[in-house]
Amino acid sequence: MISVDIDQLYMWMNSFLWPFFRILALMGTAPVLGDSTIPVRAKVGFAALVAIAIAPSLGPMPQVPTASFAGLWISLQQVLIGMAMGLVMRIVFAAVQTAGEFIGLQMGLAFASFFDPATGANTAVLSRIMNLVATLLFLALNGHLMMLAGIMRSFDVLPIRVGGLDPNGWGVLFEWSSEVMVSGMLLALPLIIVLLTINLSLGILNRTAQQLSVFAVGFPISLMTGLLLLAVVLPQTAPFLTRFFDEGYSTMARLAQALAGS
Repeated sequence: MISVDIDQLYMWMNSFLWPFFRILALMGTAPVLGDSTIPVRAKVGFAALVAIAIAPSLGPMPQVPTASFAGLWISLQQVLIGMAMGLVMRIVFAAVQTAGEFIGLQMGLAFASFFDPATGANTAVLSRIMNLVATLLFLALNGHLMMLAGIMRSFDVLPIRVGGLDPNGWGVLFEWSSEVMVSGMLLALPLIIVLLTINLSLGILNRTAQQLSVFAVGFPISLMTGLLLLAVVLPQTAPFLTRFFDEGYSTMARLAQALAGS
């Protein structure tokens, strides 16, 4: 006859729930996996399958009742860890969208925007195009699998425990958030330099030939030049984005180590 006591029941529940919370929080904030077009039931089901698959390899869980204050605190920690690691990769795609905003502003397409279901807000057309390119490259490089591998390795670096998280670890996330502007500007810099040169030339032309309407001539020139440059530069962004993705994976590992206090 099989008998199960309350301690074994708590151990089974905790072995599933705590990894499940960390993985589901990652899927809720990470790019591609956390896209709003993916049904919530699919996300929850996938996170549950992954948690069941990795639960036997995680080792013994803290001997804490699931519904106790200590158990709820551990659950909250897992949610925070998963959200932070997902935001690391979300920042990568935010930088790509920021580059699209910069380019669209210089081309005169800042007014061309539409509702993006992925972000829940109005997004510039060029930001959407560059985000799609980055997403396709991310999937082609198995970035979604690399993210899952990173969250799995985090259980070795930052195991489920009763103690708290190192508050200095959040500084890694804040430091990485600066890449939104830095990397976004670097990605858009080739087009911005050319378009700024064209705008400067049009400004000089307006002072020398005032009878020429710069607004009537400058917009088509900036638009056509920007589209031609975009067709040339956009296919060459793959090496930059590949390195950027690798930096994101490294930052995920560095964040887990910092939260663990190592």
